[in-house]
Order: sequence, then structure tokens, then C-alpha cells
Amino acid sequence: MKMHLHFIAIGGSAMHSLALGMQRLGHKVTGSDDTLFDPSKKNLETAGLLPEEFGWFPEKITLQIDVVILGMHAKKDNPELLKAQKLGLKIQSYPEFLASRSQDKTRVVIAGSHGKTTITSMILHVLQYHDIETDFMVGAPLANRKETLSISEENDFILLEGDEYLSSPIDLQPKFLWYQPEIALISGIAWDHVNVFPTLDSYVQQFDSFIYSIQAGGVLIYNAEDEVLSNLVEGHSHPIKKIPYRTPVHFINKGTTYLETTEGSLPLSVFGEHNLLNLSGAQWISQLMGLDASGFYEAIPSFTGASKRLELLAKGDTGLLFKDFAHAPSKVKATAKAVKKQFLEHRIMLCLELHTYSSLDPNFIAQYAHTLDHADEALIFYDPEALRIKNREPIATERILQAFALPTLKVFTDGKALSDYVLQKEYSKAVLVMMSSGSFGGLDWTALKTRVLEF
Repeated sequence: MKMHLHFIAIGGSAMHSLALGMQRLGHKVTGSDDTLFDPSKKNLETAGLLPEEFGWFPEKITLQIDVVILGMHAKKDNPELLKAQKLGLKIQSYPEFLASRSQDKTRVVIAGSHGKTTITSMILHVLQYHDIETDFMVGAPLANRKETLSISEENDFILLEGDEYLSSPIDLQPKFLWYQPEIALISGIAWDHVNVFPTLDSYVQQFDSFIYSIQAGGVLIYNAEDEVLSNLVEGHSHPIKKIPYRTPVHFINKGTTYLETTEGSLPLSVFGEHNLLNLSGAQWISQLMGLDASGFYEAIPSFTGASKRLELLAKGDTGLLFKDFAHAPSKVKATAKAVKKQFLEHRIMLCLELHTYSSLDPNFIAQYAHTLDHADEALIFYDPEALRIKNREPIATERILQAFALPTLKVFTDGKALSDYVLQKEYSKAVLVMMSSGSFGGLDWTALKTRVLEF
């Protein structure tokens, strides 16, 4: 049955992808948002779904709408939401809607505080390499396809990146609890989203609930090297099969990481022990989705990574520039360690933007202690405007230095000053890694790439 779907906050990464996917299946799609940025804006415009005006328009909400899909960007007092509630319309978050669309499919969910986008992308890469079709929802674009979501009527599996954050402003349970998978993976647990989960225990509790949400008799693949996760899984009473995974045997030779397999040494395009762990988990899931080890090993060397996950932006004769989505302490530490180990003969320069609610929380920031110790030079940037928007007081430089336990740390609060600094540096036999989910105060990436390519 074809439906009329209206998206409140249609410009979000997941929301606009779902809107496009539903339009492709022949449903009528409308939407609203108060602000839109590329690539969402361009993608919606190309599909004819870009709202004519920015803002919220209650008159768009009528009894002809079958489902209102509510994005996290909207507020509880959103005028369109209030109108939908008044009319008694069906209102769903996007994970609830996705769950309702996949009841007849085998649901595979990749969860965890870190690595879930990369693991999901690895699985999609090897399946696509072998022309195995599956429905999916992933957090970042793949190298050779722009869609982050694909839904069909015919595919047997749906592969979902499972987020522990809230589903919507009026649906305060984690997104991943909607999916109730037959097959699941948890990559690790490292306290995050302190604005929602104020203690480590409250955060771990969400993963406990996720394990209970797995179908009885289902399978859970888990990272056995994560102590918090292992303790949770191994002591769990839910009747499911539990399969641990660990870092596979590997070695590094002349800047390339090789995976040791029964079929010989495989050169990889990605590096770092965290990515090798991701690969190990991805192999298990791929196997459960019908791809044997030989097929996985044939495909994985050509996987270059998910967008913004240790993404190589520029490579000169000896200089390299990477962009990484890392922002949580565990992610920052894993990236720093991986880069140092991979490029032992290079000078390592790491720049981290404090951008999320957690990273800008004065009480949480101590979790970053020693995360940048592998750097030869470490920089921190935060935008005071981001603090103002989040109703936070400025963080003293001394507090940041104390939190990171790194006296040589340089702290910037002005985007131009940061830009000037990194653009005047020399990158001969050097690696620069820019880590953030933000924009570093409007950094000129073209100029920075040009600078690194000089060396």
C-alpha cells in the first residue's frame, strides 16, 4: 500500500535518506525543516523534495498523511508535531518506521560506542563486491555509492547501524531497541552521550537492554577484548548464541598492514588495531549473511574505509593528511595509537575539535586523559559559539590541559588562528590528523590539502 509520509526535520542525514528511499518505492513524501545543509539539501533538491520554505508550517499537516516521521532535530513543541498530535495522526521516529518496514526481513544490527559505521561499511563492501544484494542503513556514505539507506520489497536481509542515542524528542528510548534483530554485533562500550546518560552505569544499561531485544535463539557477535562488554555479555541470561571476536593476526611492512590468513598474507587499505577488530567482527556477520571466509578475504583488501573514518585527504611525497570522525575518548585514543604505529618514521600531529555535548562537558572531559599521548604535537580546538548554543560556560585552557594530562598541548578557540597555524606548518615526513564531527571553525580544507601536497 502506498502511503503519504511527512518528515518533520527532513534535512537530517538519516531522515533525508529515508525520505529518498521511500520516494523511490513510490510513496508520497513531503517534509519540513528550519535549516538544511549539503549534501542533504542538494540530494533533496535533486529528488524534488526540498521544502519551498525553511521553517515549520502546521497547515502542511492534514488528515491525508498516513505517517508523520519525527526527526531528532525537532523540538517537543514543534508546531507541525503539535498539529499532528491534535489530529491524532500516527507519529513515528525513523528507527520505529524502519522497524515496521522490516518485519518480514532478517534484521542484522551493528551496535557499539565505536566502529559501527566502519563495520557496517565493511560488510556492505564485501557483499557488494560479490553482487549480494541487501537492504541497509549506514551512518556514512560508502566509497562507491552515495546512498546511506536502501530499502526494497524483495531482499531477505536488512543491515542496520544501531545507535544508542534517543529515537526522537517524544520517543526517549535508544534507536537500536526498535530493531529486535535476529543477528547482532556489539563493537565495544565506552561511555558517551553524557547529556542523556549521566553515568557509565546508565549508559551500559542501554546495551543490556539491547541484548535483551535480540530475538530469543538469535546470535550476538561481540568484541571479547572490551572488558566492560565482555563482562556484560558473558554474564547475560538471555537465551542467545554468543560468539566472541578478537584482533586477528597481522603485521605492518613499509606502511602497509597485512592480515595473516589461511590463504596467505593480505595487504589492507585500512590500518590500526581498532580497524582490524572491526574487520574481525565484519567477517563473522558476513559469514552469517551467507559469505564464506574465502569470499570475505577476496573482497576486503579493496575496502578503503567509511567516509570521514581515518579518510586520507591528501598524500604528498612524504606528507599525509587524514580526516577522522573520532571525538569520543576511546575513538581518539584508538586513532592516535593507530596512526603512530602505522607511520613510525613520521612526525605525528593530531588536532581534535571538542564539539559534542560530552566533549564540552567540564565533568566528562577528564575521560580524555592521555588520549593524545601518541602525538608528537597535539592541538585542541573548540568554538565558544558551540558552547553558547549548548548553554555551556567557556572551558578554561588550564582545565583542558589538566584533563588531557598533556602539558605540551596547544589550545585554540579561534578558527582563523587554528587555520593560520596548520597552514604555516611544514609536513615533510609528517602526518596530520584532523579529528572531529564539526568544522574546525570553517577550516579551508582545499588550502590545507594543497599545503600538505607540497611535501
